[in-house]
Amino acid sequence: MDLFSAAGEAKRKKEAPLATRMRPESFEDFVGQQEIVGPQKLLRRAIEADRLTSMIFYGPPGTGKTTLAFLIAKYTKAHFETVNAVAAGVAELRKLIKEAKDRYALQGQRTVVFIDEIHRFNKGQQDALLPAVEDGTIILLGATTENPYYEVNTPLLSRSRIFRLRPLTGAEVETVVNRALHDREKGLGALQVVLEPAALAHLVRVAEGDARLALNGLELAALTTEPAADGKRYLTEEIIADSVQQKVIRYDKDGDNHYDTISAFIKSIRGSHPDAALFYLAKMLKAGEDPKFIARRMIVHAAEDIGNADPRGLLVAVAAAQAVEMVGLPEARIPMAQAAIYLATAPKSNSCCVGIDQAMTAVETLSQGTVPLHLRDSNHPGSRQLGHGQGYLYPHDFPGHYVAQDYLPAEVKGQRYYHPSEEGYEREIKARLEKWRTGNNN
Repeated sequence: MDLFSAAGEAKRKKEAPLATRMRPESFEDFVGQQEIVGPQKLLRRAIEADRLTSMIFYGPPGTGKTTLAFLIAKYTKAHFETVNAVAAGVAELRKLIKEAKDRYALQGQRTVVFIDEIHRFNKGQQDALLPAVEDGTIILLGATTENPYYEVNTPLLSRSRIFRLRPLTGAEVETVVNRALHDREKGLGALQVVLEPAALAHLVRVAEGDARLALNGLELAALTTEPAADGKRYLTEEIIADSVQQKVIRYDKDGDNHYDTISAFIKSIRGSHPDAALFYLAKMLKAGEDPKFIARRMIVHAAEDIGNADPRGLLVAVAAAQAVEMVGLPEARIPMAQAAIYLATAPKSNSCCVGIDQAMTAVETLSQGTVPLHLRDSNHPGSRQLGHGQGYLYPHDFPGHYVAQDYLPAEVKGQRYYHPSEEGYEREIKARLEKWRTGNNN
């Protein structure tokens, strides 16, 4: 590289986007994905030992897929090629493969080919790669945000190891941002940027695990904010919100907004208003509320305010909670919305809630009495000698599988705690109870 080329390369690096400048140059600087690139993990060992096989990095944007590829380029002694998945045709791929064969034959050097967004390769392009991957002419590195099991040919998949990268945690994104703020050589340290705590929290929240998005927003905010009299650039929450094009949602997960919004959400469901329920659900999710907390509240509401008027409501709420655990956001927002709509439009009854509360009050304030003899356990020979179980009428031996007998202790005999409503399925329950109480079992 001559003097002019070196100067041009230095200028290009200096003017590159912040996310590119801050790209880690070693595993010690790599943030996140420690489950696959941490010390002694398989992928890291393979890279550091330069014992590479074809592999595909799969995960959302800004999680380190391209960074891993460039770390491989730094560690490997193999020739490294980057291919544009959109622009590269089959002819270009064949030329690259021929050069790789010649390179190995003449120099004994292997070739690593990095294809970003490999899911954009059509079948013909992928088929053109297959023989070279199979015979080891090239080592394929693919990166994709799409599920490779749907987007990449099966033969190519079978010859590649899949590494799934997860979204960065909020703490990990915060680490990336703070490094950029204080790095004077590659980051924004020379600009004396002061990022307010609320602004940092908003940036981390809207990034949703995407380090690139966070750094792009931070850089735009810093470069478009004039220094104050003391020479520092103060970035407020409003400036960050404008820079990332996502407005501030006023929501304190430990304060009034948290309690007021979840209250409004539950009351909207109780009030049978699905549109309001969706609005408050969206607000909480956008503000970064824990989806597990929302799901738990829907489970409670399904039993408290719907109950047996529609027993399926509880099943739907529990299924939504399981979806949160199994799928996670952002996809889990859909089953959560389905559950919120179902609960809001279901018939309502609080009879179960009222019933258990009245029963608990009775247990606390009234004489609990003793369990009637005919209901006591009689499995032990000694208990039978005491008369336990004697006189018990087995309901399945009677018409309609029902027979009248005393179940409550004598001290609370005749008390009723469950009063079914006329709503939904409870209307049927109420009719059945009335039939049994009147002795009409036909």
